[in-house]
Amino acid sequence: MTDAGFEVRDYPAVMVASVSMKSERNSAFMKLFGYISGKNEKRQKIEMTTPVLGVLDDAQSTMSFVVPKEVVKSGVPKPDNPNIVVAERPAGRFAVYRYNGRWTPKLEEAAREKLAKWAKKQGLVTIGGYEKANYDPPFTPPSMRRNEVLVRVRK
Repeated sequence: MTDAGFEVRDYPAVMVASVSMKSERNSAFMKLFGYISGKNEKRQKIEMTTPVLGVLDDAQSTMSFVVPKEVVKSGVPKPDNPNIVVAERPAGRFAVYRYNGRWTPKLEEAAREKLAKWAKKQGLVTIGGYEKANYDPPFTPPSMRRNEVLVRVRK
């Protein structure tokens, strides 16, 4: 189901490396970047994937990198940093809203509100909190950046 920037998607389970963003967003990114750059038990370099996932709320604020399937098949290396957690992100159906621009809390809040309104209009039952997905490197012009806000919905 798609509708002018809104969509319902089924995602498979994926393995993610996650870290808390309670301190600062940049340090969370750098911790995860260190992990994929070889700061792990195997000293293995891991390909950077997109999107970079995030959960932003008062109770749980995390940033996650998706671990490539090839790495999962050969065994995900344990991070050197005890603050990085590697775990499976369960499969699920999500309502998604896509928007462009530089990520800001204000833009994300507006996107969440639009998605909540659209999901309700569609009769979708949301489960849990909202997540975000960022697809582009920081040097991408804001008007060309792809951002998404997601929320799990009942099948």
